[in-house]
Amino acid sequence: MTTAHLLLGQTLTFTADPFHTPISGATRHERRGAVLVEGGKIIATGTADDLRAAHRQAKITDYGDALIMAGLIDAHAHYPQTGIIASWGKRLIDWLNTYTFPEEIRFADPSYAEQTAARYLDLTAANGTTTVASFCTIHPASVDALFQAAAARGQRIVAGKTCMDRNAPDGLLDTAQSAYDDSRALLEKWHGVGRASYAITPRFSPTSTPEQLEALGTLWAEHPDCLMQTHLSEQTDEIEWVKRLFPKARDYLDTYETFGLLREGGLFGHAIHLTEREKSRLREVDAALIHCPTSNTFIGSGLFQMGALMAAGHRIGLATDTGGGSSFSMLRTMAAAYEIGQLTGTSLHPAQLLWLATCGSARALRLDDRIGNLAAWKEADLVVLDLAATPAIAQRSERANDFWEQVFPTIMMGDDRAVVATWINGKPLP
Repeated sequence: MTTAHLLLGQTLTFTADPFHTPISGATRHERRGAVLVEGGKIIATGTADDLRAAHRQAKITDYGDALIMAGLIDAHAHYPQTGIIASWGKRLIDWLNTYTFPEEIRFADPSYAEQTAARYLDLTAANGTTTVASFCTIHPASVDALFQAAAARGQRIVAGKTCMDRNAPDGLLDTAQSAYDDSRALLEKWHGVGRASYAITPRFSPTSTPEQLEALGTLWAEHPDCLMQTHLSEQTDEIEWVKRLFPKARDYLDTYETFGLLREGGLFGHAIHLTEREKSRLREVDAALIHCPTSNTFIGSGLFQMGALMAAGHRIGLATDTGGGSSFSMLRTMAAAYEIGQLTGTSLHPAQLLWLATCGSARALRLDDRIGNLAAWKEADLVVLDLAATPAIAQRSERANDFWEQVFPTIMMGDDRAVVATWINGKPLP
């Protein structure tokens, strides 16, 4: 008996980067398309008529007019902040001290970490997110909890122990040596196991001494196939703080570069207030910049320069930055990216927004050979979107003159109600 499953509906595949190729040449939309899934992989895509004729024994699920596309990818999040999302905001440092650090102390309790990890992955999957790159806390159990919860779902995950040895409460401080030792042990336990990838994770320069940054740079050199995730130039007062803590550094980026934490595989969250030298070096080493638009507006950080950075050839992903970001939804995140683009003179096309949340984030995470697109032999992580999920969206989409006009209202006004189904590793979630 065949295990193949044929999904019918509208389908969207990217054939090129729509930031550097005309939209018509970068996308393939089938009004009545199909996706053949088997063994956790996408086996084929095409028209419904062609694939039904070629695979008559496949089980069929017909999603009607709903859109089938690659699952959404959140390239920067903090799963331990699930419980404090949408807390009344101040500036970044106040927000960390008031909400984040007290919450993260609770992750010393492994059972609390397990409950939160499961809740977080349930919430993100309900919003169509199939892969997440997340910071954990300093507690190794917080890392185990997230990797274990993802493994139980067959889910691809990127995560790491957050390392901090200064400028945080005593209950959240490690040392340069324990950061190295814990991170190495967790890396050896989880990296490359199933669908797990480890990311070496200094929170940001202000909470790590030079000794800790050097230790983590050494660890990354010893394990170059891992990713490294951190924060960069999120707020102007943060940058001034970095200058006081690292008076010999040329700029914020230099506090990472000096200690071996700048190269390909680096994930730099926010990257709003970059100097010309920083932009040049990030592009030269092909590190990834992660745009976190709902967080940037919620905490008042500033406006990411998508147009200029894309034109310069930077590798860019998209992220919710839960819980500094105010939503678990990548649809809401795309809407915020559009709004910030409008404020910076870059009108992002719907294709570009969807690409950022799928192919772009996969590329940032160095996983684009496996996930991020509706294409044969990619892993079968999918989201199915109702493009008329609410009366407000339906009345606008029914006036659409083309597919992009039809999908744009769901990007701008959609939420978990638009998610008909989320497929992870070739299986629909219940």
